[in-house]
Amino acid sequence: MLAFANRNLKVFFRDKTAVFFSLLAVFIVLGLYVLFLGDVWTESLQNIKEAKQLMNCWIIAGLIGVTSVTANMGAFGIMVEDKSKNKMKDFTVSPMKNFKLIGGYILSSFVVGSIMSVVALAISQAYLIYSGAESLTLNQLVEVFLVILVTTLSNSAMVLFIVSLFNSEKAFSTASTIMGTLIGFITGIYLPISMLPESVQTVVKLFPTSHGISILRQIFMERQMEVSFSNIPTSYIDEFKESMGVVYYLNDKLVSNTTSVMILIGSAIIFFLLAIFIMSKKKR
Repeated sequence: MLAFANRNLKVFFRDKTAVFFSLLAVFIVLGLYVLFLGDVWTESLQNIKEAKQLMNCWIIAGLIGVTSVTANMGAFGIMVEDKSKNKMKDFTVSPMKNFKLIGGYILSSFVVGSIMSVVALAISQAYLIYSGAESLTLNQLVEVFLVILVTTLSNSAMVLFIVSLFNSEKAFSTASTIMGTLIGFITGIYLPISMLPESVQTVVKLFPTSHGISILRQIFMERQMEVSFSNIPTSYIDEFKESMGVVYYLNDKLVSNTTSVMILIGSAIIFFLLAIFIMSKKKR
C-alpha cells in the first residue's frame, strides 16, 4: 500500500499544473479579498480596533480549511485517470489486494491535502505578518496543524466518495470545477454566514469542512480579537462570532470544538464506507 501511495504521489507532484491548480483557489480568494471584499467588510466594522487585521485572520482560516478539498480533488484525479485508461484493471489483477489499492489512493490524497494545506498555512502566515495582524504562536501552529490533519482526513473521504461516482475524466473535471466554485459558499468563506439565507446557513453548519474552518478561525482570531475587542461588551463579541461563523449554533445550542471534531471524524468514516460500498458494487 505504501509503495502504491508513493507511486501516486510521484505522479501528482510530477504534474506541475496539477500542483499549481491545487493552490489556485487560495490565490483567487485571497486576491478577491485584498482587492474587493476586504474593504467592504472593514467599512462595516469601523468601530472595531484593527478591523482589517481581524478580518485578515478570518479569511485566512477559511482558505486553509478549503485548500485540502481542492488538493484532494487533484490527487484523486489520478484515480479517475487510472479508471479511464483501464490501468485500474491491471492493478486489480495484480497480487496487490483491493483494500491496499484503495488505501494507496486514500493515503496519497491525504498526504497531498496535508502538504498543500501546510503550504497555504506558510503563505498565510507571511501575509498576516505583512498586514500587521497578530501571528500565531508555536502552540497555536501545532493546534492548526492537528486541525488540518483531521479536516484533510474528512475531506479525503468526501472527495473519495465523489470520485467513486465517476469513471470519465471529463465528468470528474466538470464536477471538480463545480465543487471548486461552490466550496467557498457552502463553507461560508466568501460571505459571513449571517449574510446568507437561512437554508444556506443550515447547509454551511452541516457541511463537515465548515467545522474545521470554525476551529481554525477561533485559533487564528484569538489573539487579534483580544486587541480588537478590548473594552467591547461580551454580548457584542458573541454576536460577532456567530454572525461570522467563528462559532456555530445548532438548535440554539453552541457547537463545541469537541463536537466539531467528532463531526469531522464521523463524516470521514461514513464517506469512506459509502465510497467503498459504491466501488465494490461497480466491480460486480
